[in-house]
Amino acid sequence: MPERVTVIGGGLAGSEAAWQLAKRGITVDFYEMRPQKMTPAHKTDRLAELVCTNSMRSNQLSNAVGLLKEEMRQLDSLIMKAADHSQVPAGGALAVDRTQFSDYVTSKLLALPNINFHTEEITQIPTDRIAIIATGPLTSDKLAEEIQKFSGNESLHFFDAAAPIIAADSIDMDIVYKKSRYDKGEAAYLNCPMTKQEYENFAQELISAETAEVHSFENSEVFEGCMPIEVMAKRGMKTMLFGPLKPVGLENPATGKTPYAVVQLRQDNAVASMYNIVGFQTHLKYGEQKRVFAMIPGLAHARFIRYGKMHRNTYMASPAVLSASYEAKKQPGLFFAGQVTGVEGYVESAGSGLVSGINAARRASGQEPVAFPKLTALGSMANYVTTADIKHFQPMNASFALIPGLEGPKVRNKKERHLKISQRGLECLKEFQQEVLQ
Repeated sequence: MPERVTVIGGGLAGSEAAWQLAKRGITVDFYEMRPQKMTPAHKTDRLAELVCTNSMRSNQLSNAVGLLKEEMRQLDSLIMKAADHSQVPAGGALAVDRTQFSDYVTSKLLALPNINFHTEEITQIPTDRIAIIATGPLTSDKLAEEIQKFSGNESLHFFDAAAPIIAADSIDMDIVYKKSRYDKGEAAYLNCPMTKQEYENFAQELISAETAEVHSFENSEVFEGCMPIEVMAKRGMKTMLFGPLKPVGLENPATGKTPYAVVQLRQDNAVASMYNIVGFQTHLKYGEQKRVFAMIPGLAHARFIRYGKMHRNTYMASPAVLSASYEAKKQPGLFFAGQVTGVEGYVESAGSGLVSGINAARRASGQEPVAFPKLTALGSMANYVTTADIKHFQPMNASFALIPGLEGPKVRNKKERHLKISQRGLECLKEFQQEVLQ
C-alpha cells in the first residue's frame, strides 16, 4: 500500500503536484492556509489563484515556455487543462480568465476522493512523512524561517510587482486600435499609440512620480523579469521602447504607420470587461498611477479595477538544498516545488510541481525519484535550480539557453533552431515516459 503524501500550498505548483499524486492512486493530505490566513497578494480562497498577470506567455514551440507547456500537456497537467479551458484571446500567447482558471483547478481537485483538504497554516517542515512544500514566494513567516534553518542559508528574496487592471468600458476606443504584434494569431490586444512628445512627457512624469513605501523589507532588489515600469523608465529615456512600449509590428491600421511608442492592453477575463496594462508592473502610489497612466492615449478616463502593487517574493538557495528530482538532499521524502525553489513564472512553477508530484508518488510507491532529461524544458529547469552557482543564483524562466544545443551542422535561423530543439525535447520526453515513468 503506497504511503500518504502531504502537499503544503494551494498555488499552481501545489495544485499540480496534488493532481499528479492523486491520479497515480496516492492519498493526499492537501494544506492551504487561505482563507484562514491571507497573503499580501491573494484575494480569494480558491486554489491556483493568479495574483499577478493573467498571461502564461507564448504558446509557440519556437519559445521555451511554449515547449514547457507542451511537455506538461503530454504529462496530463491539470494546470494546462485549466489554462486551455479558460483561454482568452492573446495573439500567440496563452492568457486566461483568472476566475475561470482557478475555479477549474479547484473543482477538479475537490472532486477527487483521495485528496483530503485542510484549511490550516503549516509552520513546521514535516519530518515523519513524504511531503511537498509548495508554499510559493509568499511563504508565511514562520514556515519561511523553518525553511531557512533547514537549508542552512540566508533566505534569498526579490521584489515582485503586479500590473493594474482597468475597466474595458472606460477605454477610449476612438483612440486605441486592436492588433497583435506582427499580426500573430487574432487581433487580441488593444493598442494605445504615442507620439514622441507624448512618450517623453509620460516617461518624465513616470520617473518623478511618487512610489509607495516598502515596509519591513531588507532592501529593494527587483527581479529583472518583473521590473516595475518606473524602475525601467529610470534606466534611460528609451529603455521602455525596447520593453513593454516597443512599437515594432504594431502599425496603426487607420494610418498604416508605426507609432513612436505603444502601450498594449490585454484582455483579462472571458467577457472582455477587464484589461491588463501589459508590462506595467508598478509600485507607484495609487493616486500617482491614476494621474500618470491617464497620460496614456485612450486611458484619460480609465477606471481602475485593481491598482498595481508590489510584494516580496522569497526563494531558497536550491543548488545547496535540492537534487534534480526536487527532493531535499538531506531528507529523502521531502520535496519542494514552485517559485520557492527559484523557478520563475506560472508555467515554470506548475512544471516543478508536476515533476515533484511524480517523484513524490514514486517515493510513496517504493521507487526512487528520477531526474527528467536535460533535453526537455522540465528537466533543464530542474537542472538549473539545483546546479547553478549559489553566489549568483537568481530566479529563472524557461529558456533555450538552459537546454543543450543541437548536434551536427549549425542551424542559423533562430526560429528554426528553436523548433528543432523543441521537437527533440518532446521526442525525448516521450521516450522517458515509456521507458522510465510507465
